[in-house]
Amino acid sequence: MGKVLCDSSPIAETFQPSPSPALPWRDSTTTTTTTTKKKMAPSYEAIKAVADLEERTSSWDRVTGLEEQQKSYLQRLHAKGVVWKHRDEDDEFRSVVFLLSHGGDVEADGNCLFTATEKATGAEIDARELRRRTVKRFLEDYDGSEGLVKESTDSAIKHLYSPDLKAGWGIHVVQEVKLLAKKADREGLDLAISELVDLGLQREVAAESIYRERCIGVTDGSSWAKYMSISGSLEDDYDIVTLQYTEEGLLSVDENREGHAAAFGDDIAIESLATEFQREAFVVQAHGSDAMVDEDNCVFFLPHRPRSKISGPPFFLFMKGTGWCGAGADHYEPLIAHLAPLLSPEKAAVVL
Repeated sequence: MGKVLCDSSPIAETFQPSPSPALPWRDSTTTTTTTTKKKMAPSYEAIKAVADLEERTSSWDRVTGLEEQQKSYLQRLHAKGVVWKHRDEDDEFRSVVFLLSHGGDVEADGNCLFTATEKATGAEIDARELRRRTVKRFLEDYDGSEGLVKESTDSAIKHLYSPDLKAGWGIHVVQEVKLLAKKADREGLDLAISELVDLGLQREVAAESIYRERCIGVTDGSSWAKYMSISGSLEDDYDIVTLQYTEEGLLSVDENREGHAAAFGDDIAIESLATEFQREAFVVQAHGSDAMVDEDNCVFFLPHRPRSKISGPPFFLFMKGTGWCGAGADHYEPLIAHLAPLLSPEKAAVVL
C-alpha cells in the first residue's frame, strides 16, 4: 500500500542531483544488439515479447479489482505500447516502445512498494533490503541539502503524516496522524494510558493524549527515515501508531500493539528508489468509477525522476486506487516492461 500525491514535481525538485552507485538491474527482455548508436536491432527476446502480446493482453482479464473500463484501456495500451523518450550518449532524443504486462500479485502487508519494485526491476535483493537502501539514499541526499530545499522536503512530509487538522476537510473525509512509539517504551506507554483511564478518561482519549505527548511525530526528513524503515517485523525499533480524525474530532486510535504495521511507500520513497537504481520510475495509476472522468482518463502515468543521471530503462509499478489521487485503498503491484522495437512510436497509445 502507499501514498501518492497528485503532483510529485514539488518533491522531485527538493533535491539537487547527486551521483550514487546504482543497484544492479536485470532486464532480459530489453537486451539487444546495436547496429549503430542511434538504432537498436531487434533481439530474440524483443521479437518474442511481441509474439506473446495476445497472451499478455488476455492476462489483464485475470487481474482482480479492475473494472471493465480499466481492463479495456489496459488491453488497448498493450496493443499499442508506451513510448519512453530520453537522451542517448550523443545527447540526442531517442524513442523506445515498451509493452507492459502485469507482474503478478504481491502481499498487501505494507511492504508492497518494495516487493513490487523488486519484481519490476529484476533486482537480486529482497524487499527489506530495498527498503533499507531507499532510506539510506534519502538520508544521504537530505543531509546534503540546505535551506529552502530541506524546508520544502520537511513541509511535504508534515503534510502527509502530520497534517493541519484545521484544514483539508474539503478533500478528505478522514485524515491520519502517524506517530512512532519505541518498542522498548510500550510497557511505560500502556501504564500511563491506564492511569488516565483510572482517572475517568475514555480509553481512546487517554491513548491519544499519551501518544501525542510521548511519541515521535513524522514531521521532517529525520523522522520520515525512522518511519519508512518500519517493515512490520520484530527487528523494527519503532511501532507505528495511527490517529484517525474526522472534521468533528478523534475517530479512532490504531495502537498497533502487535507491531505488524509497516510504513507504506510514498512519492518520496519512490524517488529515492529511482535514484538508487538510476532509472526513471512510473506509477501507472488506475482509478475506479468513483474517480474516473471517462474510459480514456481512467489510467494515469505518474513519473518519478531520479536525483541523479539516468543509467538504465524505466521501471513501472501498477497502483489500483479507489478514489481521486489514490484516496482509499491503494496497493502497488509490479509491471514488467517488454521492449518492442518492431512497434512504431508514432502509433503508441501513450508518450511518456
